Amino acid sequence: MIHRRGIPALVAGAVLLAGCALGTPKGPDGQPMEPLTITTSSGAHKFMVEIADDEAERQRGLMERPPLADDRGMLFQFPDVAERGFWMHNTPSPLDIIYIDPHGRIVSIVKNAAPNNDRVLPSNGPAMGVLELRAGRSDEIGAKPGDKVAHPFFAE
Repeated sequence: MIHRRGIPALVAGAVLLAGCALGTPKGPDGQPMEPLTITTSSGAHKFMVEIADDEAERQRGLMERPPLADDRGMLFQFPDVAERGFWMHNTPSPLDIIYIDPHGRIVSIVKNAAPNNDRVLPSNGPAMGVLELRAGRSDEIGAKPGDKVAHPFFAE
């Protein structure tokens, strides 16, 4: 049973929780988004990314989704380090696909991957994470292999 004196505290707590929830950006599927930074020779570039960290999410990826905004992306997290290969099956917008090692260093970048294409686009080196951005965005920020991606998933 809640006493009358406890009601204001309960209401204040609910308002605080609602405010926190409103401040967290959500992806189109309602998933919370997380901050990620790519540091290149032109500076630090901030993004909010959806996380694909289980097999179902990694398989679905950005299929049948609208184009990404300039500051949005999807980070695919894998439990192991391996050669990776992505495709654009049922993905209607071109993307830049950035393969990342366990320490957050860019391994390789597939630029302007063609939409709705089933050709496998290889990482050309072992990767633990893959970041998808709007096509052309990696060139706009000057991203290159060896540049740093900062996100808690990657070891510093």
